[in-house]
Amino acid sequence: MFEEIKPHIIELRKRLAISVAAVIVFFVICFTFWEPLLAWMTAPLKAALPVGSNIIFTQVQEVFFTAMKVAFFAGIILALPVIFWQFWLFVAPGLYDNEKKYVVPFVIAATFMFLCGAAFCYYVVIPLGFAFLINFGGQLFTALPSVGEYVGFFTKLLVAFGLAFELPVVTFFFAKIGLVDDAALKRYFRYAVVAIFTFSAIMTPPDILSQFLMAMPLTGLYGISILIAKWVRVENEKAANGERNEQNGE
Repeated sequence: MFEEIKPHIIELRKRLAISVAAVIVFFVICFTFWEPLLAWMTAPLKAALPVGSNIIFTQVQEVFFTAMKVAFFAGIILALPVIFWQFWLFVAPGLYDNEKKYVVPFVIAATFMFLCGAAFCYYVVIPLGFAFLINFGGQLFTALPSVGEYVGFFTKLLVAFGLAFELPVVTFFFAKIGLVDDAALKRYFRYAVVAIFTFSAIMTPPDILSQFLMAMPLTGLYGISILIAKWVRVENEKAANGERNEQNGE
């Protein structure tokens, strides 16, 4: 039993090592450009801050570690194609030959959907959510957000939206290997909506607006996932019928 599992562990270790190496390389590159990257990250917060407020740091080492966080986050984003590629190579031995051809579309689609989720978060959710939260107590208090806490919160939101937008890609992959189908997704739609709103409440700021800005696109993506699963099922049925016809012809 152990001998059967060991090759998979070795393969997993290899794929993780390549992914980590890619992140480290991009981290080193991004660390040299941490200032413009941090300026890009803090732009939505600065736009929402009222006059007289500014971003501060409260600990001596805070800016340095924040720069490392910024570079590490940017390194992961740039390494996403490599990470998705390595993931596919790890699961590819368990796929059929006709399914292995989806490696390039999978990598492109997974990277694209993650970036779409991050862009939606950056250009829509963060400006609206932060404007509401900061202005809520702006008449009584002066906003002086810490740069370290903000970057941590910012990266959490972008990663959450990026991963959430992977739902159609994950559905396609699971439908291809037979783990889900459109009938099951339709049957569990109500439970999925509850799970989506729960996930949104956990991952977004504690205001209704931000929760809905995550939950509504996710609900729409779930509907798209149902259509994707249906398309995969139809294609699989056509392929199965084609194989049977060839066998009967022989």
